[in-house]
Amino acid sequence: MGLIVQTKYVGQIEIERESIIEFEFGLPGFPEEKQFILLNIPGNTAFQTLQSTQTPDLAFVVTNPYFIYENYTFKLDQNIITSLAIEVKEDVKVLSIVTLKEPFSMSTLNLKAPIIINVKHSYGKQYILNDDNYLTKAPIIPPKGKGI
Repeated sequence: MGLIVQTKYVGQIEIERESIIEFEFGLPGFPEEKQFILLNIPGNTAFQTLQSTQTPDLAFVVTNPYFIYENYTFKLDQNIITSLAIEVKEDVKVLSIVTLKEPFSMSTLNLKAPIIINVKHSYGKQYILNDDNYLTKAPIIPPKGKGI
């Protein structure tokens, strides 16, 4: 039997315990929130929600930043590789938190602090990059000729 979770966008759902992503230190601003699940958005393959299993109203819209910024690159430091038990790059999933705005074209994504998930072990961490080239509010529609 799975675990019942109340979500922000899709109501009450049943999940498998194996789908829970453990964030040992929570997320910045939410240190007490240590367990999240990734939920697909019906009819939308580009975005998902990162939903707290504890707090129904705490859910972040996320996306794979490479869908929008193909040349987005950074190097993980040894601390995050060790803390997330990363063994091979295929175990790593990178997501960016999206701030939705009206109109949608004004929405932004956080390239400065990606969510790093070890999909093999279901460990996650928000990783703040020490790189001023990446913005916390990068346009969801990159300016023409301004791809990273």
